[in-house]
Amino acid sequence: MFKKILLLLIVFLIGGKIMTEAKTNDWDKTFKKSDKVDIQKVEFKNRYGITLVGDLYIPKNKSKDKLPAIAIAGPFGAVKEQASGLYAQTLAQKGFITLAFDPSFTGESKGEPRHVASPDINTEDFSAAVDYLSNRNDAAPNKIGTLGICGFGGFALNAAAMDTRIKATVTSTMYDMSRVNANGYFDSTDEKARYELKKQLNDQRTKDFKNGTYAKGSGLPAKLTGQEPQFVKDYYDYYKTKRGFHARSINSNGNWNMTSPLSFINMRILTKSDEIQSAVLIMHGENAHSKYFSEDAFKKLKGENKELLIIKDANHTDLYDNLDKIPFDKIEQFFKTYLKEDK
Repeated sequence: MFKKILLLLIVFLIGGKIMTEAKTNDWDKTFKKSDKVDIQKVEFKNRYGITLVGDLYIPKNKSKDKLPAIAIAGPFGAVKEQASGLYAQTLAQKGFITLAFDPSFTGESKGEPRHVASPDINTEDFSAAVDYLSNRNDAAPNKIGTLGICGFGGFALNAAAMDTRIKATVTSTMYDMSRVNANGYFDSTDEKARYELKKQLNDQRTKDFKNGTYAKGSGLPAKLTGQEPQFVKDYYDYYKTKRGFHARSINSNGNWNMTSPLSFINMRILTKSDEIQSAVLIMHGENAHSKYFSEDAFKKLKGENKELLIIKDANHTDLYDNLDKIPFDKIEQFFKTYLKEDK
């Protein structure tokens, strides 16, 4: 029964030039609005021509100097009005220009079919955000960092291995989406089980083509039975309650396409993470079910500018929005240390 729940959860998890800028008028976020920042809705294209939509947070009364900038995305299946927006607003209050964006195929960003994920395209989304920030008159192109939450922590780290413009990367409560889709939670899926999963998903591809639609995977339950693993309860408490619910969020109000895991099973992210020369801060909760993703990713990193921070008494979703657990002062210090002028 437990393995069946884990398989369903895997399906749930997966299942630059500016075009417009406008002030956001209606507050549609899951967190309280700050009076210390200005917000603009922006659009920009990634390398595949997909238009991404983001919220740009700019400190009020900022100096005339170009500011360091941070591109932020995640969690996996969330939208910019949830955790990434909270991080963006909080860091903008600390003096950074921040961009919380919806990844391709999700939220307000474009791309068809909807609710699909890609190890390549979602990594590219971070670089597209860097494209955009690098060309703003108020952002310093040589002072750009990234911050990825949950599954987008893995993509942010993957982008840092490729994109030398990224000077510093923070991952929060990171997932390695390739690993979890190929190996299951806690690496519980063996080769035989993986083959059976691939058969099911490829059979579904045939049906999808015939039907002209994309079948949806299993998402979070509409109601808990009490028998779910604790981390499922934690997800539910964030995505399905007033705490973090948002209508455009896949995890709150939808389902990933069932066949999305296929590309992650066969295409591994983080293969070159040992070549990252820029600074990396990896943060994870002490009590998070997903902590092993961050611990193992950190073991592969090289250099004196890499750090693993385990946060006491925090679970996976605490680092989405719990201001008593998210170490924003540490994140501020990290970015101010490493987003400096090139020597």
